[in-house]
This record gives sequence, structure tokens and C-alpha cells, in this order.
Amino acid sequence: GTTITLHLKPTEPESGIEDYTDSWTLSNIVKRHSDFVGYPIISKEEKEEVEKDEEGNPKKDGKTTTVIEDKILNSMKPIWTRSQSEVTESEYAEFYKHISHDWTEPIKTISLKAEGRIEYQALLFIPSKAPFDLYYHGSEWGLRLYAKRIMIMEKCEEIIPRYLRFVKGIVDSSDLPLNISRQMLQQDRHITQIRKWLAKKVLDTLKELQEKDNEKYLEIWKAFGAAIKEGVSSDFENKDKVVSLLLFESSQDKEKLTLLKDYVSRMKPEQKEIFYLTGESRTVVENSPHLEAFQEKGYEVLYLVEPVDELVVDSLHEFEGKSLKSIGKGTVELGSEEEKQKAKQELEEKQKESASLLEFIQKKLTEDIKEVRLSNRLTSSPVCLVGAEHDYSPQLERLLRQAKNTPKQKRIMELNPKHSIFLKMQEHYEKNKEDLLLSDYSELLLGYALLAEGSELPNPARFNQLVVSLMTRNL
Repeated sequence: GTTITLHLKPTEPESGIEDYTDSWTLSNIVKRHSDFVGYPIISKEEKEEVEKDEEGNPKKDGKTTTVIEDKILNSMKPIWTRSQSEVTESEYAEFYKHISHDWTEPIKTISLKAEGRIEYQALLFIPSKAPFDLYYHGSEWGLRLYAKRIMIMEKCEEIIPRYLRFVKGIVDSSDLPLNISRQMLQQDRHITQIRKWLAKKVLDTLKELQEKDNEKYLEIWKAFGAAIKEGVSSDFENKDKVVSLLLFESSQDKEKLTLLKDYVSRMKPEQKEIFYLTGESRTVVENSPHLEAFQEKGYEVLYLVEPVDELVVDSLHEFEGKSLKSIGKGTVELGSEEEKQKAKQELEEKQKESASLLEFIQKKLTEDIKEVRLSNRLTSSPVCLVGAEHDYSPQLERLLRQAKNTPKQKRIMELNPKHSIFLKMQEHYEKNKEDLLLSDYSELLLGYALLAEGSELPNPARFNQLVVSLMTRNL
């Protein structure tokens, strides 16, 4: 016969070296890696039993004897190989809890099988709630990867796109070697193809839920919408599928999110652009002075209030032939062609009349502002700040400045030519171009514009001094 002798290192839990003579440790390893192999894995285990008499009853003296019996450590029943009609929802739920360590049931189960050039089976689950670390940069994610029912990787990131990292489940392929490394996975054509198929299947399932069970889809979106949005910029092949799933807050309805296709269906006949405004919250955006002209004329505006929305609009330039337009950048043209031309002409005339005052304000605020001009987007507010067409939004600029030393971006100050503050400043300027109050008013307008959009003041102490000085002078 053959004798096999194993020499084990001393147990060091800190280094990951466990006690491999312990039956519980061995059982746990088998459960983790080989629970679903097609043959039994047997462990001979000792246990104490009370001795029995000739009739099979326990002896009264209570003496025990050591018994060695075979114990099957693996279940040998991979749930993903069974037909969906044979598996109950409770069985799927229990399996999900087993692999995800989540005590809640999944909101959707996806089972698929591929045969032919590449063979694999997959059982995927969409959880009902997001894990706490879903948006942590260093968090681990991925599907369990099996080769011929033997688990070779617990969290395989290469087999599903990052923006779908909330999906849990397993993939089992007979075409993969048992000793495949992570580096080999990145180059393996089977993995690349499976990844494409899984992404398409998950997106198709989400679309089906959106159309047939919108209530359930809204639950998924509430939990994982921000992650799905990442796919617009990271998954070019499935970009259109991802875009069709996107939901946004809107000025149309406080209670409901809207799809882009529904926004387009509500657009005014003369409207050629999809209007949006970014901000830190719905409250901040709703109170933004940039909205005033759009609200007055009844134009719907999308509210983009999540950090990931900046990536969405940077990657999505148009939808169904309609370009996306930030109402916080560039110039605004609303109404029919005739109305646009009339408004443009009137604004140009006022701009010429006020050119000297605007130049004065520009010189006073030259460290913060690159241009001062009159606005046709303001109806009740005196001032707002806007960016050039390709400038960062204030929200994105703040994020970039937190991550690295990004230089400060100068913006454009727009003044409301019909507001009483501007009209009185014009009067002051015409009477006394050297009036120091005009400089103070210019600084106050800049501070007002920053606060109105939710930005921080560059010098809060200076702003407070100006407010106190103005109040003292007028009380």
C-alpha cells in the first residue's frame, strides 16, 4: 500500500494558518470551496455514544464508547443546475443568504444557462437593500466563480462590470481551469464573453421590471440607482441600455422620478434641448435663481443632485436627437425663434447702455469673476453666477478640489437688468463713478450669488462686515 504523510505548520491564525487537524476547520473549508462537487466528500468523525445492551437499549451504568462514523461534508446539490420550475422561491432565498451573508431576501432572482462554444451557468440575485460599503472605493465586490462546481474565487470582479457590483450570485463554467489566477482571468476570452452576457442579461431584466413591475424597479433604483448611472460612462457597449434605465428628479413632479424618454415626450414644440441643473440637493436646486426664467415660461428642468450625475452628463451629450443643456452654463434662449431674437436684441441694447457700470464691477471683482454681463434667465433675483459651456459645475469643482489641488475656476456674473438693485446701482454710478458704496455692493452681489447656488463664501468675515455696514448705514 501507499502511505501519505502530511507535515503541518504550527497554527497561526494571525497569518491565516488554521488548525487543519480540526474537523470543524476541514468541514468549513469543504463547505466553502467544494460544497457542490458531484461526489461525496466524507470525513471520519469520532463521537461518544452510550453503550447499549443486547436489546439495543442504553445501559444503566451510563458507560460510553467511542464510535467512528462517516459524515458527508458537502451537499452535492448545486441549485443552479436545477430547472427553475423545480426550485422554490424560498430555496433561492436561502441560497442567496448563504452566499451573500445578507439576512433579507433578494428582490429579484436571475437564472441563466449557456451551451455551445462557451458553456456556463449563472444564478444571480439583485438584493433588496444596498450594503453599507457599496460606494466605498476600496470595497470588495464580485461574483463567486466556480469551475466544474469547485469554487476557485469568492469575489471575482472580472466577471461583471463594476457598475453592477451590487449583483450577488455565482457563475459556474466547465471551460475554466481550476488553477486560474486573477491575472489570467483578465485576459481569458471565456471570462470576457461571460462578462458581456451577464451584463446584458442583468440590464434586460432591469428593463423588463421597469416596464412590467415599476414598483419593484423603483425599489431597485432607490437602492442602486447611483451605481447604475456609472455605466453611462464606463460601459460603451451597453450605454443605450443603461441610459434607458436612468431616472431623475424633475421640476415636473416632486413625488415622481422621470425617464429621459418621458421628459422628451413632454417637451414644448419649439424646445430643442433637454434642460438640467446640477446641485447638492433638490432643495438647493429648486431655490436656484437659474430656474426663474424656465419656471416662468413653463419649461421642465431635470434636477441632477447626485455626484455621479456629473459623469452622466459628461458622457451623455444627447438623447433621441435632443442635446443636454445645463441651465447654469452659457446663455439662455427660450421661446419661439421670434421671441428669442426679440429677447436677444433687447438684452444687447441694455448691455450697451450699462457697459460702463459692468466694466466697473468686473474690475472690482476681477480675482473671482472673468466676465460681468446682463441676464435673461433672472426674473426675481438680482444676480447669479454661470459657467462657460465647457466649465465645471460648482459641485464638480468642489469635488475635484477635495481630491487634488485644482486651480480656482473663474465664472461669469449675470445681473438682472430689471431688478431694483441694479437700477439703483446704475443711478449711483451715473451720479458718482467713484462712489465707494458701488464697490461694496459689487462684493455683496457676489456673495449673494454664491450663497444662492449653495457655494461657500471665499471670505465670510468680509461678507459679514459688508452686511453690518449696510444695515448700520440704512437704519
